[in-house]
Amino acid sequence: MAATVVNACIAAANPLFLKLIIDEGILPKNMGLVVSLSLGLAGLALVDAGAVFLQNRCSGRVGEGLVYELRTEVFGHVQRQPLGFFTRAQTGKLISRLGADVDGARQAVTTLLTQAVSTFLTLTLTLAAMLYLSWQITVAALVMIPVFLAPARLIGRRIQRLTRSMLDHEAEMTSMMTERFDVSGAMLAKLYGRAPDELDRFSARAAQVRDVAARTIVWNRMLPILVTVLTAFTTALVYGLGGALAIKGTLEFGTLVAMVALLLRVYGPINQLSTMQSTAMVGLVSFDRVFEVLDLKPLIAERPGARPLTVAAPDGAGPGDVPDIGFEDVSFRYPAAGEVSVASLEPAALAGAAPENGRDAQVLRGLSFHARAGTLTALVGPSGAGKTTITHLVPRLYDATSGTVRIGGHDVRDLTLTSLRDTIGVVTQDAHLFHETVRANLEYARPGASERELVEVCEAALIWDTISALPDGLDTVVGERGYRFSGGEKQRLALARLLLKAPPIVVLDEATAHLDSESEAAIQRALKTALAGRTSLVIAHRLSTIREADQILVVEAGRIRESGSHDKLLAEGGPYADLYRSQFAHQAMGPVDPEVGVTDGQH
Repeated sequence: MAATVVNACIAAANPLFLKLIIDEGILPKNMGLVVSLSLGLAGLALVDAGAVFLQNRCSGRVGEGLVYELRTEVFGHVQRQPLGFFTRAQTGKLISRLGADVDGARQAVTTLLTQAVSTFLTLTLTLAAMLYLSWQITVAALVMIPVFLAPARLIGRRIQRLTRSMLDHEAEMTSMMTERFDVSGAMLAKLYGRAPDELDRFSARAAQVRDVAARTIVWNRMLPILVTVLTAFTTALVYGLGGALAIKGTLEFGTLVAMVALLLRVYGPINQLSTMQSTAMVGLVSFDRVFEVLDLKPLIAERPGARPLTVAAPDGAGPGDVPDIGFEDVSFRYPAAGEVSVASLEPAALAGAAPENGRDAQVLRGLSFHARAGTLTALVGPSGAGKTTITHLVPRLYDATSGTVRIGGHDVRDLTLTSLRDTIGVVTQDAHLFHETVRANLEYARPGASERELVEVCEAALIWDTISALPDGLDTVVGERGYRFSGGEKQRLALARLLLKAPPIVVLDEATAHLDSESEAAIQRALKTALAGRTSLVIAHRLSTIREADQILVVEAGRIRESGSHDKLLAEGGPYADLYRSQFAHQAMGPVDPEVGVTDGQH
């Protein structure tokens, strides 16, 4: 703040030094005074440079500090959103909020911190100096300012609209790049020969950004042009009026020169204010887009007074040491669009549409079951029956619309999210790997695990031979989404990660779908040992793999049609028996594609 005051005072004082040099030094031919005042001007310039440096340093720190706070706040807030948010929002648009929008906010704050206070102080002190020297010329100069304000306001509004449009188009372009540069997207474009079409689509979006950006630049530069014209007219007015007063002898020549210099100090800040207005418009739009995300309240939140779920390690323990799972009259529908997302983050075709591809009806309807502690419960049924939705409710990726989900007798909504999710391990059909090393992907389950522990879980998941054959072993980078590995290898890595976490509750959602029959049989043997003593929910792909399940639930249309052991359900001859006979009839006719089955489905 002190540096800003010094800078403003020097800006107003310099023209007064010019007046003294001319009126008291040059005209009276006082060389000593001219030299001393000139040295004083040089000294003021050095002090001014130091003040500007300190000013920029302070504003830079504050601006970058704001960027850090905004980015971490947005990232953390997005992490707290329910799964439905990520199924609707486009990744590229989210990245744009953390990148371009936060950067726009930084530029606005940095510029305003650097210039706003200094500009207003300079303007105030300069006008005071002008009034002191000649109130007549000052009033004449100020008459022109209202001529500037009206068009400046209109231009500012136009800049704000164009800026929002430009940021929206840039977000669309970023989203397209994110999807097309992903390995899956790039492969799809190549396999279908759509690379030229993709280039055309990208060119069209880039052209939209170009056109809006060009218009924004034109409107941004109109304000400085307006100020330049205004300055020229006012300078001519001051020279004319001041010259007339000087000729009449009522105004000293040095005062006239000082007034012109002060006038430039007035319109300089006004020019800066016009630039600041453009920057502020960008900043306001950027802040608005950032807070649009921050204002979205997470649907999944801890209740006040939530308590941690504490359980004993299941290794070698009895069923009483691990929690059971209970569903009590649970119904569920996917949240509406406005509850989980922001329209500006969604594709244009999806914005405002019903959630989950229009499925706004109940997915689960009054569903109840109990998975005893330390037992294996299998979920089977046709695609879209609600099997995966059931597994999503256990770790609170979603909350039940009505009814209660219990872990260890506790309503999951009464537990802290960290303790709940620490208790549960999940492996899905689409095993996600980060673009990091094998070691980092495994340690995601338990940071700091020893080399021996990593090797043991990899051996148990039948993936160690593959890893040990790699040039860098555990330190090999897996590639984007794990594309160095096959689908089956990625699933085995995911299973190894699960074994490393060793959670009391295990959820397997088609976790062996990408494995061949021989590998699956071996993995099933390993899992049988690993799951012993743990409470497990398994969505079955092949019914042959769940014959030994303690309980099988047949799910259809969000309800449990029947439940019981494998032998009991076969004997009853109901839906499970029909599914079983149908699947093994297909196997009897020939080989079955390991990734296709009558019970395949994600929901």
